[in-house]
Amino acid sequence: MRLKLKFIFLNIFLSTVHSQWAQNEQATKTTAGNLIMENVPSIPKEVIEKSRQYSFIRSGSFRSWTPDGRSIIIGTGFGETTQLHKVENPLGQRSQITFYNEPIRGGYFSHNKKINGFLFSKDVGGSENWQVFFHNIENGKSTMITDGVSRNSLGGWSNDGQRFAFSSNKVNGKDTHVFISDLDGNTKQLVSLEGSWSALDWSPDDSKVLVRRYVSINESYLHIAKLNDGSVNPFNPSKEKISFGSAKFSKNGKGIYYTSDESTEFRHLRYYDLKTKKHSILTKDIAWDIQSFDLSKDGKLLAFVANENAISKLYIYRTKDLKPLKLPSFPIGQIYGLSFNDDNNRIAMTLNSSRSPGDVYVLNIKNKKLTQWTKSEVGGLNTDNFVSPELVRIKSYDDLEISGFLYLPSDQKGPHPVIISIHGGPESQFRPGFSSRFQYWINELGCAVLATNVRGSAGFGKTFVKLDNGFNREKSVKDIGAFLDMIDNDNRLDSNRIGVYGGSYGGYMVLASMTHYNDRLRAAVDVVGISNFVTFLQNTKSYRRDLRRAEYGDERNEDMYNFLQEISPNNNVKKITKPIFIVQGYNDPRVPVTESEQMRDEIKKNGGDVWYMVAMDEGHGFRKKFNRDYFTNAMSLFWETYLLKD
Repeated sequence: MRLKLKFIFLNIFLSTVHSQWAQNEQATKTTAGNLIMENVPSIPKEVIEKSRQYSFIRSGSFRSWTPDGRSIIIGTGFGETTQLHKVENPLGQRSQITFYNEPIRGGYFSHNKKINGFLFSKDVGGSENWQVFFHNIENGKSTMITDGVSRNSLGGWSNDGQRFAFSSNKVNGKDTHVFISDLDGNTKQLVSLEGSWSALDWSPDDSKVLVRRYVSINESYLHIAKLNDGSVNPFNPSKEKISFGSAKFSKNGKGIYYTSDESTEFRHLRYYDLKTKKHSILTKDIAWDIQSFDLSKDGKLLAFVANENAISKLYIYRTKDLKPLKLPSFPIGQIYGLSFNDDNNRIAMTLNSSRSPGDVYVLNIKNKKLTQWTKSEVGGLNTDNFVSPELVRIKSYDDLEISGFLYLPSDQKGPHPVIISIHGGPESQFRPGFSSRFQYWINELGCAVLATNVRGSAGFGKTFVKLDNGFNREKSVKDIGAFLDMIDNDNRLDSNRIGVYGGSYGGYMVLASMTHYNDRLRAAVDVVGISNFVTFLQNTKSYRRDLRRAEYGDERNEDMYNFLQEISPNNNVKKITKPIFIVQGYNDPRVPVTESEQMRDEIKKNGGDVWYMVAMDEGHGFRKKFNRDYFTNAMSLFWETYLLKD
């Protein structure tokens, strides 16, 4: 009933807005499905046809093994959204299990064979108020376990498979606490302290849970929470600000494996002996971040992935002597979702490369054979025509080395128009996985794509990631100026036809680039971008506010307030004379819709050229196929109109 009323009100809202727009002869206003647009032209048939095959490219991601160890659960896009499917053998048929209008997270089986089902979560309309559900395989029914209102994230099954941990902001809407629940909804609050907490792992006897409080990418805290008395005790307390990543109890209960950057530049894999109280670094010889790891069920093997210059590399060690196993060669790209099978001889993962979408593979550790379990469709396109990037390193204005990945059309007939892509985060990193959007721009529009990692990006050490914090914010924008200089000096690239594209914090970078380098850029696409740091911090959801202040600065401080207002793009609109396409999800809890609306309005007041698109059923980005396809085609038309023409 609530959902039905929502759609009734949505239709009334759309009708009202459309009626108001019809009275305004100054702008072209249109709708398509749940999209509301201003000044976005109709999409020509030839643009739709050109992108059709690319729109049907999909990928598969590993979610969990079934309890019998014979099959896997994967997430893959089918229809409008990502749903869960079962695959019973390598390259076997995908049998769809969930059928929802919203994308599905999770899909984690209990390994208690008496509980034949899995946990998953979903929200409504991109609100990120995820609810936890249990899907019963025997009767095909799903039951919601959480309250239907708050924001909840899965934290894993207990070893006996009868309970699970999850984090939720249901107590006060601001703090995220850790809870334990069974499938009947009997819930116990395990952590009630202030801050943003999550559950990482259960001890072998299920008496304790490793929990983490996250403050920022540079600061987090591990604790051990005991179920019997509710105590929450710090793990490895230190005066140093440490960034902790994953953490797991050893299978014999004698220690804890964890990743942290304590006294080092990178996040190393470490081991803590609970008896001797000794910490050991297991990856001293790997000068890169360890991103994820998993233990075999018998505790004899330790698998982990290192982020080596934005490329994933898999290692497997024997825990008894920390000797690495010889592994077969892997495709160059990204590896994630490591999960050992109960037989201890197989490990599943998702592999993704520049030229192939993500697919699930299983490595047999005994015979070293890597077997592909899914083969995702590529719309009938020839993957030999997909382009791999080259790594580029340059010096910025202050001699700091920054890097990026340059994708060039294979015909090599330059100079090519360039689209500079800037990742969000900002504590993220561009890594050369598969992007159907990039491949479309390269192969169909003839554009080069330069994906940048400016200062503040993750993956290059904790010093590098701090270089854009607080009052250093615009130094990262100056890095884009250095990339523009690089383009000027590369005869394969057309420095007279450069566009810039990015989402979230990358959207801010797009808008800031337009205020700093308006004369060197042709056009820009800003997706769910921050236009004013002060209003962003005031209006983002309360459970995110302090996390973002740790990165951007605290707007309640007068000096910081003045600085943030000074650099915010919506206060510098007069410097922008080139076209901008602004895209937003109406339900975005991270970067509120008001950020895009105020930027659009200021550009219009200044007489600028702005296309505007808002999806009423989306949040922080577009996750539904109709919206995503329409936006992709509109963006292609935007580039053709403003970037490609001489």
